[in-house]
Amino acid sequence: MTDIPWVLVTGGALRLGRETSLAFARAGWNVLCHYRHSVQAAQATAQEVKALGMRCVPLAADLTQVGAAAQLFAQCIAAVPEGPRCLVNNASLFEADDATHADEAMLQRHFATNTVAPLLLAHALAAHVKKLPGQAPGLHCVVHVLDQKVHNLNPDYFSYTVSKLALERSVALQAQALAPHVRVCGLSPGLMYPSGPQTTENFRRAATVNLLQRAIDPGDVARAAVFIAENASLNGCTLRADNGQHLVPLARDVMFAIDENRP
Repeated sequence: MTDIPWVLVTGGALRLGRETSLAFARAGWNVLCHYRHSVQAAQATAQEVKALGMRCVPLAADLTQVGAAAQLFAQCIAAVPEGPRCLVNNASLFEADDATHADEAMLQRHFATNTVAPLLLAHALAAHVKKLPGQAPGLHCVVHVLDQKVHNLNPDYFSYTVSKLALERSVALQAQALAPHVRVCGLSPGLMYPSGPQTTENFRRAATVNLLQRAIDPGDVARAAVFIAENASLNGCTLRADNGQHLVPLARDVMFAIDENRP
């Protein structure tokens, strides 16, 4: 096995995924950068990783499709036979609905990307690691990217939230099930980028609704993923990299709440 580890970052070409890909590269990791449609962004991220002196392989997969997780992991092994040492399940679907209007199609789309694919990719990694000789316990890990919303509930973005809640509850279950071959942790960021119908002004105000009253640095969140990957004692836990946003309860999603409460 090469001394330089590889990380698979799903949704690794844009926003937090790009930050995570670059954070791992700066820490001396090669990157498998998954993307769905953003081929140009994936290629640009690959060039940024290479400029940092590391290797990067873009991999395309639509995680809403049945069998996509297995196909993506097979692409990983084809590119890097020893497989990734870390899997960061960052790819996410975030579409607006509420508890009274959630429909079957919306729920299924969110669960496919936000729950099913991350769980199956983690299982695929564990199955692969079991076949590798002489692997030290704690060397391989999975980071499920969650959301501070799972610790700070409100009924907006219902399908998204319940899919992330299922993934959050799976952190402990998979940590138990995949030990000692693979560690499993969660990482819960807060609001970092404009989302959905959010205006620039709305985002500017919403981004400071946390205990530190300042915007969350996506680079800090990305470095938290690297920290989890490189700390072999972390298992079955979730880091909340959100400036304390989860401790500021709101009756609605922050993008709606700040306008409703505005004088």
